[in-house]
Amino acid sequence: MEHLKKLQQEISPLRDKLLNHRLYSQMETLEDIKIFTQHHVFAVWDFMSLLKAMQANLTCISTPWIPIGSARTRRMVNEIVLGEETDVDIDGNPASHFELYLDSMRQFNASLDQINELINQIINGKSVDQALQNLGVSKAVKEFVGFTFSIVNENKIHKIAAAFTFGREDLIPDLFRGLVSDLNTRFPNKLGKMIYYLDRHIEVDDGVHGPMALQMMEELCKDDDQLWLECIEVSKKSLEKRIALWDEIASKIEGSKSSEEILMSKSV
Repeated sequence: MEHLKKLQQEISPLRDKLLNHRLYSQMETLEDIKIFTQHHVFAVWDFMSLLKAMQANLTCISTPWIPIGSARTRRMVNEIVLGEETDVDIDGNPASHFELYLDSMRQFNASLDQINELINQIINGKSVDQALQNLGVSKAVKEFVGFTFSIVNENKIHKIAAAFTFGREDLIPDLFRGLVSDLNTRFPNKLGKMIYYLDRHIEVDDGVHGPMALQMMEELCKDDDQLWLECIEVSKKSLEKRIALWDEIASKIEGSKSSEEILMSKSV
């Protein structure tokens, strides 16, 4: 428990910076929401690879089956996979959280071109790096996804779990709460599926997945000082990459508003 508290204290300044980012107050129009989602969707997508990397390390996914690790840890990770990969949509139909996000983007006509092309290129044999390069995605998106897959490819379960827990599951509820409140106020009855997605994450991650992920961290690292130090480093980098992504999205939104003002001034 002391190791976990120390990690949480170490990452607290970065976490606070992220939770108080200027981005949230900038999303005033549907065009702003489109810019946000068209960048953020890559983080929604690469999260699933972190999750499946955890499952691959902590459970047996090959045949013949053999028991791997503790039954307690296997149960926790499989429950998280069940919730993230096969949750239910707003109509009660099975869907992954990634698919929920895409569906919410369609509701307000955000472009899915880049994320769909990424999936297509990977299906056709391109590596993640190659696909991102071919798509010409923004620098922060490329670095965010690149960091995720550097952790996945290193294949050290404590690092994967740290990125998953402190860069995602333990963070997301607080990250999304203010956003949901703002969207409900600014866009009543216009973003039902996006608000459902955000509310669902808050409910599941805060009440179930977040606490499970913290328990997994303690089981994986126990009292090994070196493992905890490495987890602190990964957790900090995860938050730094998220802050850089938020910075870039905020700048894109600011740039789009400036362009609109210039066009309006010219038309007067």
